[in-house]
Amino acid sequence: MKLKVIITGSTGMVGKGVLLECIDSPEVEQILVINRSPVGITHPKLKEIIHKDFFDWSGIREQLNGYNACFFCMGVSSVGMNEADYRRMTYDLTLGFAKELLAKNNGMTFCYVSGAGTDSTEQGRMMWARVKGKTENDLLALGFKDSYMFRPGFIQPMRGIKSKTALYQGIYNIISPLYGLLRRMPKYVTTTVVIGKAMIRVAMDGCDKKVLESVDINTFK
Repeated sequence: MKLKVIITGSTGMVGKGVLLECIDSPEVEQILVINRSPVGITHPKLKEIIHKDFFDWSGIREQLNGYNACFFCMGVSSVGMNEADYRRMTYDLTLGFAKELLAKNNGMTFCYVSGAGTDSTEQGRMMWARVKGKTENDLLALGFKDSYMFRPGFIQPMRGIKSKTALYQGIYNIISPLYGLLRRMPKYVTTTVVIGKAMIRVAMDGCDKKVLESVDINTFK
């Protein structure tokens, strides 16, 4: 089996890292990226759709057919957002897109980038963690061939990638000199390269765990 992959969020740090690994992987034969702005990468197996409204897929629905994996890497920070707005941009957007894909591709594996600290009970004090937890839970129950929730902690951007989020980039600039030490703590730290490789592997071969923390993701190095 070869992978025909849809990637969202490929202009962001994690999504671009996943895209580069897919381009390099002989196990991935087709890649469709869906972005609001161009990713700036060209390759024979890469197709890009510029799509502005991620709540209305009617204009490109027929182009979503024929894929067997989705690597959903887009997301927004909860900083400064109320719960209703964050839920709309996180839960509603993600589940809406997932349902569109499932209607066209019933043999698809769906990989979702969530985050360390996500609350599977949906009852905790942290708003973002509750919303992410519900998003994970409902994706797992949606009916894909397989679904995997990725919960990385600190992510080191590799291959020249930089985060577009000023806060994350500032934290990375402070922490990066210590990364040699942090790499000895796989429970908390991973890289964009490893996340990409892990997504490809679970889409190809499956995995016993449906929720992968950093320590699980790092087993795919």
